[in-house]
Amino acid sequence: MAVEAYVFIECEHGRSIEVAEQVKKIGGVEQARAVTGPYDVIALVTASNFRVLGDVVITKIQAVPGVKRTLTNVIIE
Repeated sequence: MAVEAYVFIECEHGRSIEVAEQVKKIGGVEQARAVTGPYDVIALVTASNFRVLGDVVITKIQAVPGVKRTLTNVIIE
């Protein structure tokens, strides 16, 4: 079962554009945009299942230099 999620990313000060560019290069990331508000980058991620989604978020997105924390919201419709 394929899953999609929005991943809200909080970055170190002044690094949101750099982080968005790096996140865009990760497999499964459909879009990543620097935004205003409480989060600095929002990414749309597609994965084949929840395990793969978790792997993308935990081992790839959170490993990008400048990422402080993430919040993942799975799309339900």
